[in-house]
Amino acid sequence: MILAEQAERTIDVQYYLIKNDVVGHAFVGALLRAADRGVRVRLLLDDILTGGYDAGMAALDSHPNFEVRIFNPFAHRSARFMDAITSFSRINRRMHNKSFTVDNQVTLVGGRNITDEYFGARADRKFGDLDVLAIGPVVGEVSDMFDSYWNHNAAIPVAAFVKMPEDPRAALLTLRAEIDRSHQKILGTPYAEAVKMRVLKYLESDADLLTWAPYKLVFDSPDKIRKKLAKDAPSIRTPLIESLISAKKEIVIVSPYFVPRKTGIDGLIEIRRRGVEITIVTNSLAANNQAAVHGGYAPARKALLKEGIRIFEIRADARVSGSEIIATSSARATLHTKSFLVDRDKLFIGSFNFDPRSAYINTELGVIIESSEIAMQLVKRLLELAPTNAWEVVLDEKGKLRWRGTENGEQVILDKEPQTTWWQRFVAGFMRILPIRGQL
Repeated sequence: MILAEQAERTIDVQYYLIKNDVVGHAFVGALLRAADRGVRVRLLLDDILTGGYDAGMAALDSHPNFEVRIFNPFAHRSARFMDAITSFSRINRRMHNKSFTVDNQVTLVGGRNITDEYFGARADRKFGDLDVLAIGPVVGEVSDMFDSYWNHNAAIPVAAFVKMPEDPRAALLTLRAEIDRSHQKILGTPYAEAVKMRVLKYLESDADLLTWAPYKLVFDSPDKIRKKLAKDAPSIRTPLIESLISAKKEIVIVSPYFVPRKTGIDGLIEIRRRGVEITIVTNSLAANNQAAVHGGYAPARKALLKEGIRIFEIRADARVSGSEIIATSSARATLHTKSFLVDRDKLFIGSFNFDPRSAYINTELGVIIESSEIAMQLVKRLLELAPTNAWEVVLDEKGKLRWRGTENGEQVILDKEPQTTWWQRFVAGFMRILPIRGQL
């Protein structure tokens, strides 16, 4: 929000998901205000969850300083299931990148989508996520990456497939009124006051927020969206694998959707047998918002644990910073951070999940930062949170899975997936037998 308000020339926005909710309205409203000041705004949005948004996107695009392109759009706008029948191979590949770049001077990349649950604005759900703010040469590289996607033949101007408004001014007025209603609805609420305090805190902060460090921007070519081109397209997998196998002492992988295939399991085991300590942090079944993903991940646990790889699963009642403003005590926590650490001096932050979908189907983006100072910030955070916010998965003397954690201040060991019902366990178990792991 601060970056958008301070923009003078350009804002380039690339996201997988922007919802029609309080956070989405605030976000789009900030972009519109910038466009009104003469800032050129380019919004590149994946089409997977834009159902019902065509009129709003067309209204934005009618603004003289606001251009909207949709990446890999569905051909059938009102009956999207038809695309699943006629062109599944194409629409199955999505742009999962997240970047926000202002004036080619500052950029924000990471794993967060623009919806209420990612910003502590929902009472029932709270997502823990991680982004990184950057200045310097990396910004130019992110801008070049954005341009490669913006100019790709899969990025279609919204005017090419959506009925544009006959009266653009009226359409924009309707959209502005909707954004204003959303704004008025939260004025004076605890959430609005908390956001105001966060803004003031950032405005009062100094250069200590930034750490100078070597880096490597890593991302998939937009050609990955085309199945025929994907095999030979430059891939984010290559630098990520190189970073992991370079480990000499320790690897910590934080991934909400952790679904290693056989090659992934074998690779981690090989690194572990070299004496490298490996820790996995992912969602428990109760915290996971994708039961199918948990079904794909669960069979890998025993093989990894037998090799001494530690696994921590985030609890459904984990504390997520900022969510206490509005979330109820029953709000479900979900890990959404995508990161890994190597030897506590190299850190990846981005959109890449350790699953087949990120590796082979969707396009992804991130940055590898060589900084023990920044890496230790995440290590410190994990060490603080693990005892009360995660279950450690272990094997008992008979080789059966057990979950070790605390309840009411006492250490407990459970023999079933914690904080779940029999139905949740049944659904996840059923998902294991479906031949869908390559799609997860």
